[in-house]
Amino acid sequence: MAKLPLVAIVGRPNVGKSTLFNRIAGRRISIVQDEPGVTRDRIFAEAEWSGKNFSVVDTGGIDLTANDEIGKHILIQAEIAVEMSDVVVFVVDGKDGLTSSDTDVANKLRKSKKPIILAVNKLDNYSTELVYDFYSLGFKQVVPISSTQGKGVGDLLDAVVESFPKTQNDEVDDSLKIAIVGKPNAGKSSIINRLLGENRVIVSSVAGTTRDAVDVPFNYNKQKYTLIDTAGMRRKSKIEDESIEKYSIFRTIDSIRRADVCVLVVDSSEELSEQDVKIAGLIKEEEKPIVVVMNKWDLIEKDTSTMNKFNEKLLCDLAFMSYFKSVYLSALTGKRMEKLMQAVCEVYANTNRKITTGTLNDLIQDAMISSAPPSKNGKRLKIYYATQTGVQPPQFTLFVNDNKCLTDNYVRYLENCIRKSVDFSGTPIKIFVKAKREEDIK
Repeated sequence: MAKLPLVAIVGRPNVGKSTLFNRIAGRRISIVQDEPGVTRDRIFAEAEWSGKNFSVVDTGGIDLTANDEIGKHILIQAEIAVEMSDVVVFVVDGKDGLTSSDTDVANKLRKSKKPIILAVNKLDNYSTELVYDFYSLGFKQVVPISSTQGKGVGDLLDAVVESFPKTQNDEVDDSLKIAIVGKPNAGKSSIINRLLGENRVIVSSVAGTTRDAVDVPFNYNKQKYTLIDTAGMRRKSKIEDESIEKYSIFRTIDSIRRADVCVLVVDSSEELSEQDVKIAGLIKEEEKPIVVVMNKWDLIEKDTSTMNKFNEKLLCDLAFMSYFKSVYLSALTGKRMEKLMQAVCEVYANTNRKITTGTLNDLIQDAMISSAPPSKNGKRLKIYYATQTGVQPPQFTLFVNDNKCLTDNYVRYLENCIRKSVDFSGTPIKIFVKAKREEDIK
């Protein structure tokens, strides 16, 4: 998945940035409240307009006169969002009219040299005469909108997608992308250097050495790969006032989104932490294949059952994604390093695996014989047939008499039955349900 263009929504407090963000994202994500300073951190989502996909990031209100810590923090976050963006949407309040704060923010944004589109918001009655004063800010593209009603948002998005870098879609990268993620100092950079056979990324015992996401191309078995070395993700309580760390987290999540396979690196000499589990949760939310690397395996005293005990503990801690594939290795000594790329290739093959409709329906029929489908209000579930409808991750659709009869537990049961018969280790799978009348089944 190529890196998507990024659109930053900025402006002074209480001009409707979060409402516009939610309108573009198509769902209510940011907290919307009629008081300044509600959105304190960058919040982002993926969106699409006119066939073009992009990421959009919401920011807190910019107050250049703020002297308190929160105000300074919000400003830094907004600056980072602008720095990372391809297009900036500068939102102002049409009802309030042009203010000195708008002028100050405009002057600051101009220094970024990014394409800037001025969105004059809160024009619910489309009183376009309220727009004229804002032309004095000197921006070429000025669009009147009402984010609450959706008026003018289409025109705004037309301007946004037209401002994307022209080379964005011309660059074709067909390499398989592997995001290396995990807590600081788990050994992510060491693993990359060991795979490459050279010191391409910084290795240090100081937690958080890697501040950004670094793409490193390499070849393995005559195939092209890109390793994405990401910054370590610390617990939020430790980073609330560390802008660089928050910047790193944003990059890490973006790396997960554009990866084909995610490798979660864990320090096997420590207990699996809450943060390890949270990172795994992010990978699950993005529906990416996962390999869990238990690094620093050389530090563990082992007997014949040690690995099995570790696997049992992992299955307990990561019960919500028990399909993960685990690898035990030492980046420091190089022991068992060959297992990593083998596992990556296996889970990528599994996330692209297709099974025939005949095989799938045989599996479903056997599952229903072993455990009868549930019923509701005296009506028993019937599964007429099933078919695979997608890959990355594998997706299956069940055609049933009444989808209200199908419980979450039975869906999980069917998923487990599929996994027992077909190797989908390392990848999530999705099961969709569609109701269909029996007389329509031929």
